[in-house]
Parts: sequence; structure tokens; C-alpha cells
Amino acid sequence: NLVKLSLTEKEKVQFTKDLNSILNYMDTMNEINTDNIKPLTHVLPLKNRFRHDIDDNSNDRDQLLSNAPSQINGSFQVPKTVV
Repeated sequence: NLVKLSLTEKEKVQFTKDLNSILNYMDTMNEINTDNIKPLTHVLPLKNRFRHDIDDNSNDRDQLLSNAPSQINGSFQVPKTVV
């Protein structure tokens, strides 16, 4: 909480100047005419760069299972993890 900050008089004077400077800058920014400016949510245009999900039938079950240390009924067999 800012209320709990303990500042010296010198720090209070400096922080008051700094905050006033920030607020003055914000007032200046608010005076800018943005009527012909489109609103923006990100500085760079965001585009979906993912490829289309196309089934190319490249997964041959027998070839994939040939890499399995153990298999059962055409599936990978893994150790039981939940008791």
C-alpha cells in the first residue's frame, strides 16, 4: 500500500514533482487529436501463422509401433501410472 510508505520531506517534494510531471505529460497526450487514427491493440499486426490441418495419412501404424518397446492390441503399452 502506498499509504504505508514512509517518506522524508525531501522525498515527498521530489515525488510530488515527479508525479506532477507524469500527470502533465498525460494531459499533453490527451490533447492529441486521434480522430483519424484507427484504434490498435498491438503494435504489430497479429496473424495466425499456423498451417492448415490436412490429413496426409503419413502415420503408418505398423511403422510407428515398430518403435514401441512394448505393444498390445495395436497400441503402445506403457507402465501403469495410476493405482
